[in-house]
Amino acid sequence: FPSHDITGFLYRFRSPLCRPLHRRNRSVQIAIKGEWVISSVNYPGSEVIKVTSFDLADSKCFIGSKWKFISMSNKGNMTLNSPSCTAYSTPITWFINKEGEFVLKILDEAKAKTVKSGYVLRVANQTEKSFQLVDQINVAGKMTAVVYQFDKIN
Repeated sequence: FPSHDITGFLYRFRSPLCRPLHRRNRSVQIAIKGEWVISSVNYPGSEVIKVTSFDLADSKCFIGSKWKFISMSNKGNMTLNSPSCTAYSTPITWFINKEGEFVLKILDEAKAKTVKSGYVLRVANQTEKSFQLVDQINVAGKMTAVVYQFDKIN
């Protein structure tokens, strides 16, 4: 995968969305289904360093965003709704890859098969009511974790 930079987390996919899931990864994926809200975005230096998440907006704009994950179809949607940021909503596709990582494509108006890039994040601290997606970005030559905290709505 290409290296990270502070402005985004772009990766190139190596495999199609239809890869079979390992048993452990299937349970991770099924547990993510449903509606979620990002309650926090944390990383060292967040008070002085600005991170653009998913090449869309400042990471702080993702706080309060709503995400819907449908595990059977690997589809869903996300909506940025922070009053201090530009509103944004888009369909997404997602899955858990064989390494147990969360793979996301932001579709806008495109079909999933025509979107050739996406994002790969680590799933951490997963429970029935919450989980984290963790990305590693390069800040001044040092790898830094950006942690998105998801809390279940229903």
